[in-house]
Amino acid sequence: MIGSVEFTLPAELQAHAPPEARGLRRDGVRMLVSRAASQTITHREFTDLPRLLLPGDLLVVNTSRTLPAAVLAGPALAVHFSTGLPDGSWLVEPRVPAGKSSIPNGAVASGQVIGLPGGAELTFLGQATARLWRARLSAAVVPYLLRHGQPIRYSYAGQRWPLRDYQTVFGRSPGSAEMPSAGRPFSRPVVTDLVARGVTFAPVTLHCGVSSLEADEDPYPEQYDVPPATARLVNLTRQSGGRVIAVGTTVVRALETAARPGPGVEAQAGWTSRVVTAESGLGVVNGLLTGLHEPRSSHLRMLAAFHDDGLLRACYDAALSHGYLWHEFGDVHLLLP
Repeated sequence: MIGSVEFTLPAELQAHAPPEARGLRRDGVRMLVSRAASQTITHREFTDLPRLLLPGDLLVVNTSRTLPAAVLAGPALAVHFSTGLPDGSWLVEPRVPAGKSSIPNGAVASGQVIGLPGGAELTFLGQATARLWRARLSAAVVPYLLRHGQPIRYSYAGQRWPLRDYQTVFGRSPGSAEMPSAGRPFSRPVVTDLVARGVTFAPVTLHCGVSSLEADEDPYPEQYDVPPATARLVNLTRQSGGRVIAVGTTVVRALETAARPGPGVEAQAGWTSRVVTAESGLGVVNGLLTGLHEPRSSHLRMLAAFHDDGLLRACYDAALSHGYLWHEFGDVHLLLP
């Protein structure tokens, strides 16, 4: 739902495999381009991005690396590790293995301790949302997952794909339960072309939790870091008339959390609960490169801060009618002012 508009996502428009497994390059996906000022929509290839941005534009990217965040606890239980919390506990989602994927599991209880591979124990501390629990692992979580976990996979994925398929070229700091997927199509040739045309890059880190939120469910706190150099680049870009383009909704969340009074950001790190909507507006970010989102998701509601309801409705009508692909291995959408 965008505003009051609903759509149904056909199964054939779900990307079941990485582009490379479909005979394409990493950067070979399609890109729907929409412009708020002219209310226009065009259909391009992702490799056209350097010719659509302007010298002086700033692309802000997420450097979080994807963790193998799914752990099989036995034939009837899997655990998706989502988000680390300040006290060392984690938000986790208990799941039931079901064929090639898994489904939500509501059978765990507060205080329950389960054994995991490698001799680790996970203690459920209490329910945090309808699906997520606070839990504590008897070992350091990130090293444990790197040794015993596998990438989170949902039913639309045709098969298991290796962890490298869930990484972006920008990933440096392991911490995301699911890939910051807007950055996935970037290849070294595209980055080189962008830099050669005068487009600048700047990093932030926001560790993404599980994306399988219920309809109308707000995202929960996630850990982020806007470093001093990035804050300076964002502020200089805005002062000089350039555009700040976020690569992914995670980047929007981090930058808008760090927004200060006046046109800029300040260096910040911590956990953000910021939910960006049309009502909250945008203080820093001018444009967004993102994937295609499911109806009634918080990600889709964020897009309403960039485009009015009519243009967003037209974008998703166009994506559906032109056969764009959804999810982390799918096509992308560039929203420009």
